[in-house]
Amino acid sequence: MALLRDWGRTLARRAGKPAPAQVLKDSGDPDVWRVRVAAEAADWETVRAVLDARPESADRTDMLWAVGETAGVERWIAEVLEAEPDALLPRLVAGYRYVSWGWEARTGARAQNVSREQFDVFHERLRQAETWLYEVAEREPGWISPWYALQVSGRGLQVGQATARRRFEATVRRAPHHLRAHQQQLQQVCEKWGGSHEQMHAFARESAFGAPAGTPLGQLVAIGHIEQWLDLDEGADTAYIRRPEVVASLHEAADHSCRHPDFVRRGPWLQVLNTFAMAFSLAGDGAGARACFEATEGKVTEFPWYYLNGSDPAAAYQRQRATAGR
Repeated sequence: MALLRDWGRTLARRAGKPAPAQVLKDSGDPDVWRVRVAAEAADWETVRAVLDARPESADRTDMLWAVGETAGVERWIAEVLEAEPDALLPRLVAGYRYVSWGWEARTGARAQNVSREQFDVFHERLRQAETWLYEVAEREPGWISPWYALQVSGRGLQVGQATARRRFEATVRRAPHHLRAHQQQLQQVCEKWGGSHEQMHAFARESAFGAPAGTPLGQLVAIGHIEQWLDLDEGADTAYIRRPEVVASLHEAADHSCRHPDFVRRGPWLQVLNTFAMAFSLAGDGAGARACFEATEGKVTEFPWYYLNGSDPAAAYQRQRATAGR
């Protein structure tokens, strides 16, 4: 708790009126914004230039995902594939688009509310994505990004826990502290995807505390508690997340992650702070929540707030911030 007090004092010196909530697209990375705009404009030359400028060692996952979730990419990337039959980058982009496009067809509904026709389209697109992604992985064995996308497609194709684990391990062999890869594997071992709450929490703690202090992987502990909270009925959810041992584990993870002096404010740092802000506020820990809200400076990431308000994450952030007294 000493770290929380010291962190809180530092923030309090800057405290005034809380900053207005602002949903931050793409975590504020200008390259991700630039590649998304180029993808929307079907500007392959700019998409390629931005992706080529960010080597795999610096992790192109966020930029590739921004391209992949852009509507219409499936049309113009087909022309690029035809014009550049031996190039790997178009196959990587096509793989990411087909993974995202597949999940669009499935929607976020529960399985019992997804039609047979939707599942057929979902699986067809994912299988096509995997063809491209495996080709890239075979020809560029050091690349991280095809293995990450294969984690996402594998969950949709229900490849099973053993295969999913191998895909996760293939990603983290190349990038040990890859947050997105760990987030995907956490989902894989969730109860709703064939795992269990026990597996989920064990994976979260093993990943968070197996990594050096100051990495963003402590977020996994908070996500795990939010996932279990989401899975419980009203009343039981609040009772769970306000248990003393749950609150203590949130503080332990925050001290090892976003409250540690080695925590670096780049990449996914704002999402990490937003996640702890939500977890602490749901847990009724006003001091923990206020410190995290203050550190975000009003910058809202869509995850995890869309769990509370899918159409307006900023409104969910503001409501919980007010509840926390900040």
